[in-house]
Amino acid sequence: MKKAQMSFLEVSHLTVRSADGDALVDDVSFSVDAGERVGLIGESGSGKSVTSLAVTGLLDAGLIASGSVLLDGQQVVGASDRMLRPLRGPAASIVFQEPLTALDPLMRVGKQVAEPIARHRKLRGAELRGAVHDALVDVALPDERFARAFPHELSGGQRQRVAIAIALAAQPRLLIADEPTTALDVTVQNEILDLLDRLVAEHDMALLFISHDLAVVSRMVQRVVVLQDGVAVESGPVNDVITAPQHEYTQKLVASARALDSTLDGVTHEPP
Repeated sequence: MKKAQMSFLEVSHLTVRSADGDALVDDVSFSVDAGERVGLIGESGSGKSVTSLAVTGLLDAGLIASGSVLLDGQQVVGASDRMLRPLRGPAASIVFQEPLTALDPLMRVGKQVAEPIARHRKLRGAELRGAVHDALVDVALPDERFARAFPHELSGGQRQRVAIAIALAAQPRLLIADEPTTALDVTVQNEILDLLDRLVAEHDMALLFISHDLAVVSRMVQRVVVLQDGVAVESGPVNDVITAPQHEYTQKLVASARALDSTLDGVTHEPP
């Protein structure tokens, strides 16, 4: 009998508690296969971002009460920084929701993009400069002035493009996008979503897309997990969840989203 192939990301019965003992994430399980696009959706405080931090080992280990996170077959929960360092970048990278706080304000953009390339791809000199240029071209920032700029000299959309370039610099197999368009206006939001959609397809990456916006999630993923107060209340193909939500909370999310965005009517998302 053939052994079932393990997903690239396996989150099993993850429970995360605050310092006061409150459950931030309560017995959550889901998986992301290689090349698959999965969404985590829920209101603010539902445990989405906490889950993404746990996945990459960026959460204080003492807050994880129980459960397992396997990333590319390696256990993340309880692993040391030394053990996790090779995973952060090549296995999984995160695009955070506010690039102005995620980027180093005292470091030029080009140097910030260069760091993960030098660390994980071991490039130096002209090869490193060429890779930085290519990374910025990939996110539609081709002019050399962008590499020389500091984050505060760029617009919000340009800073988010830089954050995406940094996340992709180590050529990860899984990209985690944590509310990547929250701070942007609608026009720039659409540009960033189109950019992420294209890059994930071109680089054949898996995607874990986190948002409170069901319309945005439905545009980006194939499968969705709905979180309410840290509990996964529903999951399934995004079209099924949107057209026939089973849980009362999901029904309310869909109803409110439909009232605001007609793109959910007859939504379909074909695998890339």
